[in-house]
Amino acid sequence: MTQQRHEEILRILNERGTVSVTDLTEALGSSESTIRRDLLALDKLGKLTKVHGGATKSDHQFLHYEADFEEKIQTNVEEKKRIAAYCAQQIQETDFVYLDAGTTTLLMIDFITAMGAQFITNGLSHARELARRGFDVAMLGGEVKAATDAVVGVAAARNLESYNFSKAFIGTNGVDVKRGFSTPDPDEAFVKKTAIDRAFVSYVLADSSKFGKVSSVTFSSLEHSAVVTDARPAEVYEEQTVIKVVD
Repeated sequence: MTQQRHEEILRILNERGTVSVTDLTEALGSSESTIRRDLLALDKLGKLTKVHGGATKSDHQFLHYEADFEEKIQTNVEEKKRIAAYCAQQIQETDFVYLDAGTTTLLMIDFITAMGAQFITNGLSHARELARRGFDVAMLGGEVKAATDAVVGVAAARNLESYNFSKAFIGTNGVDVKRGFSTPDPDEAFVKKTAIDRAFVSYVLADSSKFGKVSSVTFSSLEHSAVVTDARPAEVYEEQTVIKVVD
């Protein structure tokens, strides 16, 4: 019966977009306390968003597919450049920086002017470009993931555990209030989590298309990093973390 009620609640919500507890008690012939418990359970599962007196459709979207590096680098290019430029400006001459693999972090390198900064990266393209530009850069060892041009896995994370970064710049596939920052690959998530843990300040670079998206593995909750994005998301995100909106 519980499963049937849940399915009917979601069906009604999908049709209307928002629904009250009163509407659901009448439609399902259940008590208000039962409906409230149902809404709470469905909210915890991410199936809907519980609000005062009822519920609204969830704005979560689960990511079933991860584009490869070449596809990602051609999407939302102008937004990523604005984010990259802002983040590059945060790097000072004395910084010891972790630069995560990812297309937006790669774009940062064109804007970095602090030639005295030192870099550690797990991005193959990032290491090549930093070295070409004359920066002091070291590459993590570990398993190479061709689709994202990144070094990932336990060995890479263990390499990170000996470092203390002044700043870390991290890419993400999804940003969600309840699920935090997420990525499809557990090995990649492990590296991202370790980098954030080893940094005094961490920035997550997320163009606005990443908000409300959830991928397979959460690597950090929102409050542990500042988010740099190109558009102001819903207020609830601002309550959870520091957000810099670039023009």
